[in-house]
Amino acid sequence: MKVPFLDMKAPYLELQEEIDLVYRRVMDSGWYILGKEVEAFEAEFAAYCGTKYCIGVGNGLDALHLIVRAMGIGAGDEVIVPANTYIASWLGVSLAGAIPIPVEPDEKTHNINPQQIEAAITERTQAIMAVHLYGQPADMDGINAIAQQYNLMVIEDAAQAHGAKYKGKRVGSLGNAAGFSFYPTKNLAAFGDGGAITTNDGDLVDKIRLLRNYGSRVKYENEIQGYNSRLDEVQAAFLRMKLAKLDDWNARRAKVAQKYLDCLIKNSNLTLPFVPEWAEPVWHLFVVNLPQREIVRQQLREAGIDTLIHYPIPPHLSSAYSDRNGNQVIFP
Repeated sequence: MKVPFLDMKAPYLELQEEIDLVYRRVMDSGWYILGKEVEAFEAEFAAYCGTKYCIGVGNGLDALHLIVRAMGIGAGDEVIVPANTYIASWLGVSLAGAIPIPVEPDEKTHNINPQQIEAAITERTQAIMAVHLYGQPADMDGINAIAQQYNLMVIEDAAQAHGAKYKGKRVGSLGNAAGFSFYPTKNLAAFGDGGAITTNDGDLVDKIRLLRNYGSRVKYENEIQGYNSRLDEVQAAFLRMKLAKLDDWNARRAKVAQKYLDCLIKNSNLTLPFVPEWAEPVWHLFVVNLPQREIVRQQLREAGIDTLIHYPIPPHLSSAYSDRNGNQVIFP
């Protein structure tokens, strides 16, 4: 029996009839960009996350980039980021002209360690980006306390954590703004690229809406130099349908994760995920640590079970950041 890491066709087969109806609804409307489906999804996803606003954008990277831009963070500014994350978290900062400053994770949770953030703050620091890695919320009270002390903005990278909760509150509502990805592998997934930003800040929303649409509110009237980053109507309609099922799907993942936690051998060679009492993860990934990783991966591969490494090359060792950090920056 073959166990793929992810079966990309399964979601369509499970929802084929509903998906086809949604697709026909949008196609029959004759409106495909920034229409009623996007407006409805924005309202529904904001309500789900517990925020006043949601803005649909082209993808998760754009979501982070536009947040940083809208906050007025740019050349010469610094944003504290996790050293342990997908490179998109860093790129969202770099694309705005700012400098990502990495901080090591908590070894138990894999998320940024609030106790190490203060040492990384300088007079140029403008924000802290918290990544809810693998679907588990970061320690937001610790992060927000430091941000408040130093008058910094807090950005959530919630690309892997749709529906996760921190002390009873959903991610996306725990900082000044949050970026989501709806890439097809996500817990809430489009059938293509898509992203969104959630926030309670009306001024920030106004700036992001301008930025995502060429800097324009009225066609051919461009107030600022913006971008083309818009969640399209078809994907918004699919996401609306899937959002109604997200909690059930996340509960299904939680049951599988609990089965792993209960049944995997707990010994010194295998470190299972640690979940703080205040966290309700959505298990985008189930990540274990072990010293002889490649040997075990090969054994699983021979048994027909796929695995992946998230992520084999950390951002600070990637060629993309070799000009600034190279191998001189060490994050064990």
